[in-house]
Amino acid sequence: MENITRLTPLKEPIVFELEGFDVPPGYGSLFFILALFDYILVLLGNGVVAFVIIIDKNLHRPMFILICHLVACDLLGGTAVLPRLMMHFLMGEKKIAYASALAQAYSVHVYGTAMQTILGVMAYDRYVAVCEPLRYPTIMTSVRLHTSCSLAWIVSFILMAALFLFHINVPLCGTTIQHVYCSNRSILRLACSPTPISNIYGLALVWTVNTSVFLIVAFSYFRILHSSLKQRRVDSNINRKAFWTCASHLSIYVTYIIAVVVVILSYRFPSLSKNIKKFLSIMVFIIPCAINPIIYGLFSKELRASIVKTLSTQARQKQ
Repeated sequence: MENITRLTPLKEPIVFELEGFDVPPGYGSLFFILALFDYILVLLGNGVVAFVIIIDKNLHRPMFILICHLVACDLLGGTAVLPRLMMHFLMGEKKIAYASALAQAYSVHVYGTAMQTILGVMAYDRYVAVCEPLRYPTIMTSVRLHTSCSLAWIVSFILMAALFLFHINVPLCGTTIQHVYCSNRSILRLACSPTPISNIYGLALVWTVNTSVFLIVAFSYFRILHSSLKQRRVDSNINRKAFWTCASHLSIYVTYIIAVVVVILSYRFPSLSKNIKKFLSIMVFIIPCAINPIIYGLFSKELRASIVKTLSTQARQKQ
């Protein structure tokens, strides 16, 4: 371990080297194409969804505005990891400057936190839409909606800024980051001495954010289920309406949680090769960021119809 054997603090300019994948000879171009394809899906899918929601005034409603915030989150997560991963596959580039490493790590952690806080706001929005349909316009006003979304981002930025304040005046003794991308822990593992305060804060932060969002989602869907069963006696279609109202949000939340759990579980199996563990660790950026736009279109008839209408209009204008 370089950060243990080397005890002399590094001097500026600090340049790290990512361990990256162990790419077999001749396979770099193939992996580059796969990573490029995934990044194109992220940019194209999320770009189309955002563009359609912005230009279609009929979609200027809370649910679709929240989807726009999730789109921004997906673009942040995909862009934080995939471009540098493509450079690694195509040119074997592994070196990264200290400032760039911090920027990537900060972006990665903001993505993970903002994804959950925005999904928490979305869960509350779905709860109000199903359980309080008549009061929905007065509860989810434009001011309250934008305030909630802003707080979701601000909380993420501030919590992560506080986490990265622990990097100030921490001497580093190693240069090899044993991961595919930079993160808070992968950088602080190179510190010349232990960083227990950062470790405690990081663990407390992860536990608090995950538990809080889970409780909000669980409470919202418990109330939605209770309300649906109660109203089913009056309207036999109420369960189907509630399902289509909540399906996209629940699918996105479950997909993200599964990706995170897979990352955590991969480190509990020492028999797995390093390459498999590294691949599983980036699934949280590869899978959700690329398939979320598909989920939006799959479960939202209005968004799907607007996308088809917009693309058809653009195609006719070019003819």
